[in-house]
Amino acid sequence: MKNRITLFIFAILFGVSTAVQAQIAVQADTIYTMEGAKIVDGIVLVDGQQIEDVGSASDIQIPSDYKTYETSVVTPGLIDAHTVVGLAGIYNQDSDQDQLETSTAIQPHLRAFDAYNAREELVKFVLGKGVTTVHTGHGPGALASGQTMIAKTPYNTVEKALIDSAKTVSFTLGSSVGQYFDTPGTKSKGVAMLRQKLIDAQEYMDKMKVDDPAKRPPKNLELEALADVLNGKLTAMITAHRSQDIMTALRLKEEFGFDMILDGASEAYLVLDEIKAADVPVIVHPTMVRTYGASKNASFTTAAKLAKAGIPFAFQSGYESYVPKTRIILYEAAVASAYGLNRSMALKALTKSPAQILGIDDRVGTLTEGKDADLVLFDGDPLEYTTHISTVIVDGNVVKK
Repeated sequence: MKNRITLFIFAILFGVSTAVQAQIAVQADTIYTMEGAKIVDGIVLVDGQQIEDVGSASDIQIPSDYKTYETSVVTPGLIDAHTVVGLAGIYNQDSDQDQLETSTAIQPHLRAFDAYNAREELVKFVLGKGVTTVHTGHGPGALASGQTMIAKTPYNTVEKALIDSAKTVSFTLGSSVGQYFDTPGTKSKGVAMLRQKLIDAQEYMDKMKVDDPAKRPPKNLELEALADVLNGKLTAMITAHRSQDIMTALRLKEEFGFDMILDGASEAYLVLDEIKAADVPVIVHPTMVRTYGASKNASFTTAAKLAKAGIPFAFQSGYESYVPKTRIILYEAAVASAYGLNRSMALKALTKSPAQILGIDDRVGTLTEGKDADLVLFDGDPLEYTTHISTVIVDGNVVKK
């Protein structure tokens, strides 16, 4: 009883409006733990906010006081590897569009944390589609549009939702930058501008190391953010679709030595060997992205080719310029599986792989004892369009049923 009262208070404080179960058992025909083979006729036990045990029904006995949910399939909570939900709102009005600041093309110091609206209807919409964790923030379109963050989707304030307040700086290479800014007008100008800023950040870092504080330059938020990319505190997430822009991103990585995630990558299939050699993971474009502009040559088979090449990748909803402003990663994975991607790999790219790419696999991405109790319950095959999500559990709280 004491544990139930404690979790009830937790639900109130953290904005979870649905009923909370202190102790839960999920019994399923199939459990995709994303750690090894699937479990047929299995059970997941949840105690508080964490997974207590996972295994075969023949090996686990459900305690009599646990609330039991029976379902067809269970997976870990889905992770959207790159989105703008919470900054881009569902109504596509100026008042709820904070994903791209167009006053200047380089603004790495803008923090997603300062703009994220945890109560945005779009956040709750994707939660209902099984997305329990989002990597969200400033979107593509600027040479450096700002920072990204990682959050859980059920909570009503950014502070309570946060997993990581600053994960990457979002960069964009390619002709699409010219749509929003007077300069750069060409790709080479854009790269030159970005390279100069990175050099400025290197020099700034050196000056900040001098012993005499009086000789250090004034704090510069823009250069501080780029310095954090150069020193590894933040990762460079570079959106590049055309093969030549992908290669430019790889050259910048080699030149400045920063950690990098390749985003979008519509023409990744043309430079698979180079991406593999650079040891760079890919957040692949939505499978059904509209093929125009920089993503003109996107392919339904890109995810399958990345998997075959052994390149780590994950699915994203990305950014859409029209209502409802987001895609659903489960559907994107389903289409990729219809175009050659192994089905277990498709599920992995929604769960374990994004957790690993984003460095949060100690908490989420698999159904493993001790990890966050984030589960999605399906009434059929998760990659079939006719399947429904019956229940979503986040941190041990039933947030959809």
